[in-house]
Amino acid sequence: MEFTEAYKQTGPCCFSPNASYIAVAVDYRLVIRDTLSFKVVQLFSCLDKISYIEWALDSEYILCGLYKRPMIQAWSLAQPEWTCKIDEGPAGIAYARWSPDSRHILTTSDFQLRLTVWSLLNTACVHVQWPKHPSKGVSFTKDGQFAAICTRRDCKDYINLLSCHTWEIMGVFAVDTLDLADTEWSPDDSAIVIWDSPLEYKVLIYSPDGRCLYKYQAYESALGVKSVSWSPCGQFLAVGSYDQMLRVLNHLTWKTFAEFMHLSTVRAPCCAAVFKEVDEPLLLDMSELSLNDDFAEGNNGLMSWSNDSQYICTRNDSMPSILWIWDIRHLELAAILVQKDPIRAAVWDPTCTRLVVCTGSSHLYMWTPGGAYCVSIPPQPQFSIVDLKWNSDGSCLLLKDKELFCCAAVAVLPEESSEYSSDD
Repeated sequence: MEFTEAYKQTGPCCFSPNASYIAVAVDYRLVIRDTLSFKVVQLFSCLDKISYIEWALDSEYILCGLYKRPMIQAWSLAQPEWTCKIDEGPAGIAYARWSPDSRHILTTSDFQLRLTVWSLLNTACVHVQWPKHPSKGVSFTKDGQFAAICTRRDCKDYINLLSCHTWEIMGVFAVDTLDLADTEWSPDDSAIVIWDSPLEYKVLIYSPDGRCLYKYQAYESALGVKSVSWSPCGQFLAVGSYDQMLRVLNHLTWKTFAEFMHLSTVRAPCCAAVFKEVDEPLLLDMSELSLNDDFAEGNNGLMSWSNDSQYICTRNDSMPSILWIWDIRHLELAAILVQKDPIRAAVWDPTCTRLVVCTGSSHLYMWTPGGAYCVSIPPQPQFSIVDLKWNSDGSCLLLKDKELFCCAAVAVLPEESSEYSSDD
């Protein structure tokens, strides 16, 4: 692994979709660097501190959310003199995102009064009244042709289907939820999954024409769904619940074919490899390994599929320093990573089965089906990794500290470190 020097940042940092650039917020300045040479290729000055950054899918444009003002500014890499400013006036702006065609920006006003589609090609704009959420509740098909937008009126939730070509509403249908949490198109664009608030366990599968294909409810009278995620292949739907279980549904019958429990104690026989971060080598007794955790920090649920859909990693919030890796092909627990500190982020390599984990320390942790590894970060002695991002081609890894960031060129897996000990 080769590391760049550390650079200053004061907010979001992200790679461009084409893997050629990295955008970094430094107060009110947007710095664009080349991912190979790390030289500054563009520098844009915004009107206020940058709160949010998002690249257009074609990597030609980038928007900056100045939510304190509130305002959106967009920039062009090919035409640095071109500028775009979006200001909703008294309505405010709570969130902004790009459309799949990279030529429209969708903004949500404060208090979810309306969602507005702004065109970069002309001055036309389209309004959708009463969006359900500021940053959630909007999902695009993989082919970029349609958008599903959640709205709420008269105390009922609806899905609005819009054409991303004309931005006309193609259809509206009510959904059977008490308080819709979010929605997501399936990877093959054939279905839309919708799930209810944590107070009601309900996962609904709808066809684009509004027919309810399946209603899934694991239990009643308890806190329900925490997170939902399609596998990249589109054949599986993972549902994380407040009962500390991961359930996986198949896309043919929508029935549960796997249930994984996050147990506080793992006993033999168990084929999973356990890797524990220690200050010195430690012998582990796999006849009874207690995973009770003393950390009580509030972390959001973590659930992420590998790029090949063969593995899924999860973190149970009651044990925030434990990462579970499940083998979907064999329907079993593949590995457990026991860290000293709560896990901040876990991201899969987009090109191979490799998982990278950070815990707010100066170490980077990796897992592959062949084992686990630990790497120390050299740029700064006090560099604490609080977030991770992969480049889309898997060649570069962005490591973010509270005030700095650096990148690591990833070519060959490092040798196993003594910071981890394992026992199969």
